Amino acid sequence: MKPDASFEWLEADGLGGFASGTASGERTRRYHALLLTATTPPTGRMALVSGFDAFIDTEGASFALSSQRYAGDVVAPDGASRIAEFDSEPWPRWIFALPGGARIEHELFVPHGASAVVLAWRRAGGRGEAARLRVRPFFSGRDYHTLQHENGVFRFAPELRGKRAIFHPYPGIPGVVACASGRYEHAPDWWRNFLYTQERSRGLDCLEDLAAPGVFHFDLSSGEAVLIFAAEGQEETVLGSGASAAEALELLRASEKRRRRRFRSPQERAADAYLVRRGAGSTIVAGYPWFTDFGRDTFVALRGLCLATGRLDTASDILLEWAGLVSDGMLPNRFPDAGARPEFNAVDASLWFVVAVYETLAALAAKGRRLEGRDRTRLHAAVLAILDGYSKGTRHGIRCDKDGLLVAGEPGLQVTWMDARIGSWVVTPRIGKPVEVQALWLNALRIASELEPRWRELHAAAQSSFEARFWNETRRCLYDVADPEHSEGAADPTLRPNQIFAVGGLPFAALGGPRARSVVDVVEAELLTPLGLRSLAPSEPGYMPHYRGSPRERDAAYHQGTAWPWLLGPFVEAWVRVRGSTPEAKREASARFLPPLERHLAEGGLGHICEVVDGDAPHTPGGCPFQAWSLGEFLRLKAQVLGHGPSPRLS
Repeated sequence: MKPDASFEWLEADGLGGFASGTASGERTRRYHALLLTATTPPTGRMALVSGFDAFIDTEGASFALSSQRYAGDVVAPDGASRIAEFDSEPWPRWIFALPGGARIEHELFVPHGASAVVLAWRRAGGRGEAARLRVRPFFSGRDYHTLQHENGVFRFAPELRGKRAIFHPYPGIPGVVACASGRYEHAPDWWRNFLYTQERSRGLDCLEDLAAPGVFHFDLSSGEAVLIFAAEGQEETVLGSGASAAEALELLRASEKRRRRRFRSPQERAADAYLVRRGAGSTIVAGYPWFTDFGRDTFVALRGLCLATGRLDTASDILLEWAGLVSDGMLPNRFPDAGARPEFNAVDASLWFVVAVYETLAALAAKGRRLEGRDRTRLHAAVLAILDGYSKGTRHGIRCDKDGLLVAGEPGLQVTWMDARIGSWVVTPRIGKPVEVQALWLNALRIASELEPRWRELHAAAQSSFEARFWNETRRCLYDVADPEHSEGAADPTLRPNQIFAVGGLPFAALGGPRARSVVDVVEAELLTPLGLRSLAPSEPGYMPHYRGSPRERDAAYHQGTAWPWLLGPFVEAWVRVRGSTPEAKREASARFLPPLERHLAEGGLGHICEVVDGDAPHTPGGCPFQAWSLGEFLRLKAQVLGHGPSPRLS
């Protein structure tokens, strides 16, 4: 693969921390770092070690193995020009070609379950002349959303303990333990004006100063160079009580290779990056590099990341962790990084939880298993508490209306998944009865009816009202919102993708027959792109074809034309359903809809699927390059909807 800075790699630690960068080695985001740890997993992320410069010294010459971009778009040194090969499997690996035929191989990986990163360099070819490696790491010690600038507080001097150097850059920030197979030379200095081009294009602060405490020296003639960084307190997990860097490398490399080989496909292994610890339980990170865990994203992504990959115990753990958080019928949608109270700001998150519980228990039953005792009771109680809370009325005007449908929203709030907000401006408020919320509500009522028959009557009434209220005869599809802005009897005909959930993407379709086929046909004609469904049809007023520019410009376009890969899962499922779910329909769907997604796995966030793409061709990827529900829906689509992935289908 060419060393392009647009190709990004990700190594996650299973705790919410990660390492990330680009194939060229140039850091283009503030989030690109070698050691980024979650202090309160999966939140409280701190960037500790941002990157490094590396040079090979031979007889009479010196060659760079790294590149940085500085203010003025100056790139130095020229290490990227020497990259002969790059591969992200099973972890990032570069081969540098030096004059005279010498080749240097560099690899890095993050051991699972520890805040650490392992770096290694070795001679991979050429004559056996002397070759010395110099590595100068760049330290930050900041919240991962911010940038560091030169200051007098940073503490450069490490505490040296044999082959270990322990840095404490700032009070109250996790220390960094460095273990090397070479020697450390203290040479403190500030390196100024690193330029992050992705931040510049996003209209954000993009210049940073980094601290360089010193240089690690290695002799490649005598063996592999090893440099391991670990967040203080995690070093024993990766280094043991007295292991050398070389010994630790061999153990960690062998262990990680075994762990990664257990996954049945690279995409299943990629899915593992999003499954992290929260307290004593588990959760799902919505995306890297800047999202943590969100309720809605967790329950949508769980179906692909866990159920489609056979990780049923993990799915159960995640749902049990969230089940204890029901408050007045709602589950939180977000846990803020700063440790503030959870945010209950989504009408659909709790309903997605009900769907995820149903499908997890069904997946266990298909395997001849059953969640027993208090765990099953806990999940059932959470489901019924959600139905009770929603039917009686809860936060943000969420309540069951007299027609059995679910009404939600109030001015100034964004409660559906189309949740962009700029100051007091909610871009797509969708107050009233949003169509996908009704599809979720009908599914939740039907699921609850299996636990308590009293919900059957309400389900029947809601189903009847849905069929009567949402059909748009003029456009031969569904309205996006009934009773918009609580205007009884009105309907919003804006052509959006949310209606697809009435046909696909959920266990039970809310619409069938010719009307369902018509919905799918309209969505395909107006909203489908190779990598996702547009959030607004190009024929609609306010359509924005590109997701780019300042935060305000991007948020304005987020749900006004930008296409979303995660919506391909429900769309293709609907497309197959209205064709009778026949083997022929599945084969045709596989041939038409999977290849663009599979090609995308080798672009942008390598091995993953991005958050959004432009509504207009060439559908440039944007937003978060590693998105949980995008990859989750791809896995669900292959394994369950189309039935030819590496995992068995659910019955």
